[in-house]
Amino acid sequence: MTVSNDKSRSGLTRRDFIAATAAAGAIAVAGRAGFALGQDAALKVGFISPRTGPLGGFGQTDGYVLDLARKALAGGFQAGGKTYSVEIIDQDTQSDPSRAGQLAKDLINNQGIDLMLAVSTPETINPVADACEAAGVPCLSTVMPWEAWYFGRGAKPGEPSPFKWTYHFGFGVETFHQTYISQWSKIETNKKVGVMYPNDADGNAIRANLAPLLAKDGYTIVDPGAYETGTTDFSSQIALFKAEGVEIFNSFPIPPDFAAFWRQAAQQGLTKQIKIAQVAKTGLFPSDIEALGDLGKNIASAAYWHKAFPYKSTLTGVGGQDLADGYEAAEGKQWTQQLGASLSLLDAGFEALKAASDAKDKAAVAKAISTLNVTTVAGKVDFTSGPVPNVANGPIIGTQWVPSKGGKWKFDYVVTENVTDPNVQPEATLVPYNS
Repeated sequence: MTVSNDKSRSGLTRRDFIAATAAAGAIAVAGRAGFALGQDAALKVGFISPRTGPLGGFGQTDGYVLDLARKALAGGFQAGGKTYSVEIIDQDTQSDPSRAGQLAKDLINNQGIDLMLAVSTPETINPVADACEAAGVPCLSTVMPWEAWYFGRGAKPGEPSPFKWTYHFGFGVETFHQTYISQWSKIETNKKVGVMYPNDADGNAIRANLAPLLAKDGYTIVDPGAYETGTTDFSSQIALFKAEGVEIFNSFPIPPDFAAFWRQAAQQGLTKQIKIAQVAKTGLFPSDIEALGDLGKNIASAAYWHKAFPYKSTLTGVGGQDLADGYEAAEGKQWTQQLGASLSLLDAGFEALKAASDAKDKAAVAKAISTLNVTTVAGKVDFTSGPVPNVANGPIIGTQWVPSKGGKWKFDYVVTENVTDPNVQPEATLVPYNS
C-alpha cells in the first residue's frame, strides 16, 4: 500500500502513519524498560524551591545540586528489590507563597509525583506541605525553623501531631539559642540585644520562642515590634537602638529589607556601637553580603551547612569540600551553604524511598520517613528522636564573614563555634563588627 499525504483507504495520512509507527515503537521500548526495571518502572519526585525573586539566594545552587543528583540516578534507583528510573521535576516558586502552593498542586494532580521535596523558608515550604497534607502525598522539607513549620501550620504544644504526610528536618529556635549564646560569649558586650523580627512566619516564631530564652540567659531584649516586609524607613528602630545603647543586633530579614535597614543604620551612626551583628536569612549567602559593600565586613551568621562539615552525601558520595569546589569550578560563583542543605534533602528523600516497603506506595513512603535515621551531607537526620512528631532536629554552626585572605572572593565565610555539632571544627575566632 502506498501512503501519501492524502488519506489512504485505511484513513491514515502520512503524518498519521508516522505518528502511529513512532507510538508503537515507544510502547515497545516502554514495554522492554518495564520488563527490565520491574512493574513500577518510574518514580517521580517533585522539588520546589525559590530560584528567583527576593529569596532567590536560597535557590541559586539548586541547579547544580539537581544535576549531581540526576547523574547519580541516571543508571536507575534500587528500592524494595526493584530498579526504578527516576524523574526529578523541579519548580521555581519565584519567592511567591501562592505560586508555591499552586506548583505543589500541579505536581500532585497533573504530574502524579510519588514524593515531594521542598526547601528553604516558610514562604516556600508551608504552602507546599499544606497541599501535600491535603492530598495525601508524602512531603519532606528543610531550611526553616521547625517551630514555624510545625506550629505555624496548626500543631498545638502538647497535643498529637495533626500531620500524617508531611515531615521536616533541620534547625529550631533552641538551636539558634545555643549557637548565639556560644557565639556571643566570644566578645565582651553589655548584653543588650536590639532585635528586628519581621511580621512573618520566621519572625513571629523567633520572637515568641528565642527572645524569652535569651532573656533568661541575662540578655536585655530591645524590641521595637514587628515590621512589615517592604518597609523602607527604619529611623524609629535605629533611634531606639541608639538610645538603649545596644551592642548586639539580631535579625531574620529578607535581603532588600536588611540592606535598607543596615545602610540607614550606618548613616545614622548605629553601626559604630554594634559589636556583634548576628544576621540570619540575609546573612547566609555571599551575594547578599557583597551587596552591602564594606558594611558586610564582620557580619556574623550561622550555617546549617558549611564546606567544613565532615560528612558525605548518601546519594552522590560527594563530601563538603568537593561539593563547594565543584560548584565554584562549574558556576564561577562562590559556594554557599545551600549546596549542602539542598543535597541533604535529596539524600534523605531517596533514603526514605529506599527504606519504604514499596516506593510507589505513598503511605509506605510516609511511614519510612517517620522512622528515618540517616547521616546526610549536612549531618544526621533522625525522625526517631523528636523534638516533636514529624520533625528531626539539626545543627546551626556559628560563622562570620571576614575579608578574604588572598582568595578570589571578597569575603571568606569562616566557622567560629560548633556547640550544636562538635564534629565541625572552628577555623577562626569571632571579631567585633565595629573593629
